Formats: sequence, C-alpha cells, structure tokens
Amino acid sequence: MRIATTIFLTDETITPLRLARELEERGFAGLYLPEHTHIPVERTTPYAAGGDLPREYGRTLDPFVALAQAAAVTERLGLGTGITLIAQHDPIVLAKQIATLDHLSGGRFTLGIGFGWNKEEAADHGVEWTTRRALGWDRLALMRALWAPEPTPYEGEFASVRASDAHPKPANGAPRTLAGGAAGPGLFAHIAEQTDGWLPIGGRGLAESIPVLRTAWESAGRPPEALQIVPYAVRPTPGKLTYYADLGVTEAVLQLPPGDETEVLRTLDEYAQYV
Repeated sequence: MRIATTIFLTDETITPLRLARELEERGFAGLYLPEHTHIPVERTTPYAAGGDLPREYGRTLDPFVALAQAAAVTERLGLGTGITLIAQHDPIVLAKQIATLDHLSGGRFTLGIGFGWNKEEAADHGVEWTTRRALGWDRLALMRALWAPEPTPYEGEFASVRASDAHPKPANGAPRTLAGGAAGPGLFAHIAEQTDGWLPIGGRGLAESIPVLRTAWESAGRPPEALQIVPYAVRPTPGKLTYYADLGVTEAVLQLPPGDETEVLRTLDEYAQYV
C-alpha cells in the first residue's frame, strides 16, 4: 500500500521544503495539503469535531504555492490537495494553476476536491451554500474542457468558457482527481461520472460504502480496476491499514500534526513502520 501524508502547513509549522525532502528520503508516497483562504471570526458554522476550531485552520499556507515548493525539491513525491474548495475558485484560473503544477512536476499532482463546511467562508467567496456542490461539479467540468487536447467550449449551469488555447496541459491529459464527501448516491454518481475515485476522511464505514460506490462506478461504464479509494487524514494502526488493504485500498493518507520540525519528524519516525 502506498503511504502518503497530510498536514496543515502554516506559518508556524515545518516548512514545505523541509517536509517534502524528508518525505521523499523516507519513502513516503505523497503529500496532500488542505485549503482555507480565511476563517471569518464571527462564525455560526460549528466545527464538525466539536469545541473550538483549531488554530491552524486560520493560518494554512496556500496549497498550490506550498506544493510548488515541494515539487521543486523532490523528484518522485506525489503532490495533492486534500482538499481544494473548488466552489470558491475561478475555474479558469484554477485550471491554469493545476495544469502548470502538474506539468512542471511531471504529472505528480492529484486534485482532491470538496465542497466545504464553513458557510461564512464560502459566502465571502460569493458561494450560495445550497448550490455549492452543483457549482463545484460545474467548475470541474469547465476545467476539463480547458485541459482537453483541442480547443473545447463549455456551457454550464453556472459558468461557460469559449473554445480556447489553454496551455500547458496537465502531463497526462488531466490530473488524477478524487472527490471528498460523505457516502451517498449523489456523491457516488458524480464520482463515477467525473473523477478517478473517492477521498473519504478517516475511512470509517468503507466496508458498507465501497460496494455501493463500485455499483455506481460500473453502472457508469467505468472499468472496475480503475476505481481508486484513498482514505484520508487517517490515524494509523497496523490493523487499520491491513483492513484497508483487504478492502482493495492501495493508498492511504496519514495525518501529521501541525507542528514544528521536531514534532513532525518524530511523527514520521513513528509512521516509518507503515512505509
């Protein structure tokens, strides 16, 4: 099983350069970074885990800038977002950022997309909360039109783009794309239609959910072996990772603490047993 990592990189943590070098030297498969542009102080949206929102949420580095640094000092390390809040982006600009990073890194980028939990953050981006999922899928479709080999127009519910010259292209035509979100028929239908697989946080309930996703996947005419399921932000144990492997999971993303260099490297030493 490929073992990747995720971390809330901030202005107070280990740097992207140092972490990326250490991950590659130690044999980890990848680095996925989360995204929050800002966290409004006056917020009514509760933190899903309960209690106060952790400090790092309001201090996250821009994932694309940080991953570009990581790409520059590594050769094999996978680079990903976990997740890009896709509804909060201009899709034409985002398509260019993604294509550039994937091109310059030699096809190492994975686009993890999600739809957010913080209503106030989304509202500041002009996102109507009840339509954020539909908006996000629409923006992914527009980006795929810009990544197409030939100029391809797109007319969607929320946005459109003319047939355009848009280079560079992602190294393999489009980056590997995984969607986060809670299990359900709506999410699984969109995953089957538009992505390469699922990025479930924590990996709970996979034994029940994976067969449902596989049914949606195959009903959409997708090859069974192409489906990728990547448990994300996992707190690892040997038994948990064995369980994932028995379900057919080939990559897991382990959670690192949002700490300084000493703390993060100590955790990597603890995780070495899984690599």
